[in-house]
Amino acid sequence: MSVTAVAHGKVNLHLSVGDVRPDGYHELTTIFQSLNLREQVRLSAPEPGEEPQLTVEGHSAHLVPTDSSNLAWRAVELLAQRRGRYRGQYHADDAPAFPHIHITKEVPVAGGMAGGSADAAAALRAGVEYFGMDIDQRELMGMAATLGADVPFCLLGGTALGTGKGEELVNVPTRGQYHWAIATDKRGLSTPTVFAKLDEQRAAKDMPRAGAPDGVMQALLSGDPHRLGALLANDLQAPAISLMPSLRETLAQAAEAGAIAAIVSGSGPTIAMLCESEEHAVDVATAVAVSGTASATAVTSSPGVGAHLI
Repeated sequence: MSVTAVAHGKVNLHLSVGDVRPDGYHELTTIFQSLNLREQVRLSAPEPGEEPQLTVEGHSAHLVPTDSSNLAWRAVELLAQRRGRYRGQYHADDAPAFPHIHITKEVPVAGGMAGGSADAAAALRAGVEYFGMDIDQRELMGMAATLGADVPFCLLGGTALGTGKGEELVNVPTRGQYHWAIATDKRGLSTPTVFAKLDEQRAAKDMPRAGAPDGVMQALLSGDPHRLGALLANDLQAPAISLMPSLRETLAQAAEAGAIAAIVSGSGPTIAMLCESEEHAVDVATAVAVSGTASATAVTSSPGVGAHLI
């Protein structure tokens, strides 16, 4: 028995970060948009007596943990425990045992594009089918929120306003398709480290803040990439650049290559470059790749869709 699902990475078109809360998290106001870079998760039944394993292939697969700390594993484990199927326990009834998990990656690792969260979302969608469970979308979204702040959006897809830690979501209407060149950096950035740097910077001086996302939501209704590009904002961009100064060079190369706008995606270090068309995105990605300021580049579009079976 085998079940496969996919989910997509994301870009934050607007990311406003509040001050640190008593629980250590930050209050966020963000506009998520799903990118057509997908993560695929396949669950397959092990042979009797066979130990379940997690395997990974694709983009930077060697950087992805293959133990129980992996978000896809944790997602399957959450469903398995609810179903009464624990790793290493096998039953005589017809319900499947804890599965093998295989991930095929397109989203950069530790790049601020929610690749791990997309793995978890796809694993949840596949796991419901694999275990034969009756779970509605609301309950599944609640389970997703326990795994990470970006997992509910990766489950939902499309475009959404996120508040709280980013897990409280409202769909945002959009018009048209947007084209992106993506510049990645193999070094990665730790999300907690970027947030900590933001707190440090704010303690040292007043810094401009992204504010409310109203303009971005209006721009998305227009379908005009130039209008949207003028409003892209990310409070985590300054701390990400402080931790990885070479990002300035990538942003400068994006401008020189003719991108409408460029922004650090989430906590970085991936740079998302908004373009006029797919052809324009290819040109921008090529120019940035030739400049040598990024580890790799790719071309994609948005908005994508939510996690689904294939």
